[in-house]
Amino acid sequence: MSDDTSEQRGAAIVTASWIGTGVYVVTAIIATVFPDGFGVVALTVSLVLFAIGCVVFFWAYLVAVQRSRTDLIGIGGLYFLQGTAPKIIQFRLLGSLVVEVVVAVVTSSIRLYSALAFGFLVPVFGLAMCGLWAARHGTFEPRPAPE
Repeated sequence: MSDDTSEQRGAAIVTASWIGTGVYVVTAIIATVFPDGFGVVALTVSLVLFAIGCVVFFWAYLVAVQRSRTDLIGIGGLYFLQGTAPKIIQFRLLGSLVVEVVVAVVTSSIRLYSALAFGFLVPVFGLAMCGLWAARHGTFEPRPAPE
């Protein structure tokens, strides 16, 4: 399989992951600067991304369970893309996850005891997008034939 094809597989998932991350980053930064006016917006975005992440996480799990009948699927390969995704896809999806974690730590550290603390729920979204990509497009070892 060529690199061009492997980079295009699941492009919508990678794009959706970065769109969600981008929306979160923008609202978290604005809420950090203007906590009184935008705290509720940041809270709402965090909760919506968390809810979407929960749904996508479950969806990825269901797809992975179906694939596990023929493929050996491990948690590291499914949610952290270890050995199952091209390096560029792994970099893009895990990069999105890392940005979510860093922004949650930094913004909630600046505004302690605020709505920004809910940003720690957002990485569920990034992790779920990794899982969905791997469940749908990841390369796993085939399950050995029963003896």
